[in-house]
Order: sequence, then structure tokens, then C-alpha cells
Amino acid sequence: MAPASPSAGSAATGRPTAATRPRNRRQLIVDAAGRVFSERGYHTASMEEVAAGVGISAAALYRHFPNKYALFAECADVMVDGLIDALDEVPPGAALTDVLTAVTRITVAHRASGGVYRWEARYLRREDRRRLGVKFGRLVERVDEAVQREHPLPDERLRAMAALGAIGSITMHHTSIAGRRAEDLLLASALGVAARDPAAGRPGARPVELPARPVPRTRRAEILAAAIPLFARDGFASVTNGQIAEAVGLTPSALYRHYPGKIDILAAACLQAAGLLAQGVEQSLREVSGPHDALVALTATYVAYSFEHTELNSVAEAELAGLPAGLRQPVVLAQREHIAVWEQQLRLARPELDPRQARVLVHAGFGVVVEAGRRLRWQDSPDHREAVIALVLAALGL
Repeated sequence: MAPASPSAGSAATGRPTAATRPRNRRQLIVDAAGRVFSERGYHTASMEEVAAGVGISAAALYRHFPNKYALFAECADVMVDGLIDALDEVPPGAALTDVLTAVTRITVAHRASGGVYRWEARYLRREDRRRLGVKFGRLVERVDEAVQREHPLPDERLRAMAALGAIGSITMHHTSIAGRRAEDLLLASALGVAARDPAAGRPGARPVELPARPVPRTRRAEILAAAIPLFARDGFASVTNGQIAEAVGLTPSALYRHYPGKIDILAAACLQAAGLLAQGVEQSLREVSGPHDALVALTATYVAYSFEHTELNSVAEAELAGLPAGLRQPVVLAQREHIAVWEQQLRLARPELDPRQARVLVHAGFGVVVEAGRRLRWQDSPDHREAVIALVLAALGL
């Protein structure tokens, strides 16, 4: 659509009149909202921010959506609806490459707003979450059909979920990379995951022993330990100080003697997650020889951490965006240091990769852990860990 001439708008406000408003205004709102929700989190985002992203007033925004939840619920549908529509255009019985190419293109195109589904769907109401789950089930079923045609294995859709996790990982980070290069990398990663037998195992692999979570020996530590499962179950914004206080036998006002506010408890949880992972990585790399062994050790450590500390990890990943900048920065720095270790070892193992490509693949590996873990319902066992490790290494191209 050509831009409206200056004279087409209202002389008093400078805004477009009804006659010049874009016909796709609702879609523009949803796109802008998806970006804001993905970047800021559901509860931190505001309707005013979304309106500013579209260039309209908040009042105009409410003419399209009655409240923030209605807008969020539509955003949560956009990515999966786009993926289903793209797959509907792929002929039945098409090659796995064609199926995953369609998924990859849509995901990369909606990269800025796609993170809504991955983590923020936890804030959907039960009926909306169930409806979204049915749609995602259709998507997984279609991908699994293609996976099984070319690489038949009785894995109960684990590889299909893991391949989608590798592709969807691009929505969860900000690595600057051209769209076509991202598509090529993610497609190759997903194809590698689909072709890998998750039951093959790693002969002679050493078991991973992670540092245990600190035993809460102080009231402050008790509060943190009680808050984490509440945040994981209900979401940070839905948990009250009263609930946390009740869990440790305190009055709500007594919490303030230990934490200035609820947000400080969340920050402590995120820092604890980063610290446990950093300790595990340091321990796992002590006796490795060469980059391939280092990547196997890193993968085994991250998988063990994800299975052993599922609640803590989900809180740190899902709620980090809602922290104020000052509290968020130490956690972000710790995450960057962790990714830098992976990136360095991956480039040593695969010298053809540049830093951005390596970083994208590292995140693809993390995405595999998330979706494969969900598929396995985070039921911890040696077989489950080994299956996820095998799929992550495939995502890295190893």
C-alpha cells in the first residue's frame, strides 16, 4: 500500500482519517503486540506500548481488542496458525525437507513475535491453552508423518518435537543473522535431528554429577525455595506475597525483612539458576580432550540441569524478561558467558562456522532440550537423558 499523502490525515491531529486507515490494521496490531509480548513478557507489556508500535492511540487499540488478554490470546494463535497454513500448502506425502522448509520459513519470518507461544502460553486460560495445544498437536503430527516416512523409528514423535524445537529456537534470542542464512542453518539442524536415532546412546559416556541446589538454611533461602515452584506453576505475576509467606509460615509483611519486594525473589531465582549451570559447566570441562568431547560434556551437563532443575530453569527462562534492567543485567551476562563457551567449542569442532552461525546452532540445541523435555514430560531417567543428548548433538551437526 502506498503511503498516504500529508493532506489525507486530519489537520488537527496529523493522524490518518478513517478513509486512510490501513485495512490490515488488526493484523498490524497483532504483529506489534507479538513483538512486545515476546520482548517484555505478558505482564510487563502494556497496551500503550503496543499502540505506540502501530502508531495509534491506546483508545484506538481498544476498538479492536477489549483488553490485553484478548490481544495476547490472538497473538498466541498467530504463529501456530501460520505454520499450519504453510503445511496445508505442502502436498501430502511431500519430502521431509519440503515439510521442514515450510516450517522454517514461517518461523524465521515471524521471529520477532514467535516467542509468545514458546513461554508466554503459560498465561493463557485453560480453554485457550487446550485449544492451542490441539493446533500444535496437528502441527507435530504432520511433521512426524514426514519424519517417519524417511526415518522410521518408534520414538513417539520425540524427533518431530525436537526438530520443531531446533527451528523455533530462533524466536528466543537476538543473534543478528540474515533470514536466508538462518533458514539454511535451522533446516540443516532440524533434518539432522530427524535423522538421528535417539536410542543409539553414547557408549562409554561418563555420568553427569551436577552441584546440588543449596539446602535452605536461612529464612531468606527458605523463601526462595518456596517461591520457585509457585512461580513455575502459576507464573510470577500471579503469585502473591501472601502465598509465598504462607509457604514458609510468615506474614506477608515479614517477607520485606528478607527481600525488598517480590521481584527481588525472582532475581535471586534467576541468579541461582545461572550459578548452578555455571558450576556444572566448569566441573564437566575439567577432564575433556578436544572440542568434540567438550561439546558432549556441555550437552550432557545442560540436559542434566534441565531435567534436575526443571522448575528453576523454567522460571529463569520464562520470567527473565520481566526483571528491571538493573536486576536482569547480571543474569544476562552469565547467560552470555555460558553461550560463549559453547560457541567457542563448536567453532573448534566445525571451523566452517562463523560466530553467528555457531550461536544460532547453540540456541537450536537449547530448543531441542526444551521441546524434547516437554515431550518426555521431564520424567528423569538415564534413557531419557541419553535420547535428548543424542538429539542435541545432531542439532549441532555433530
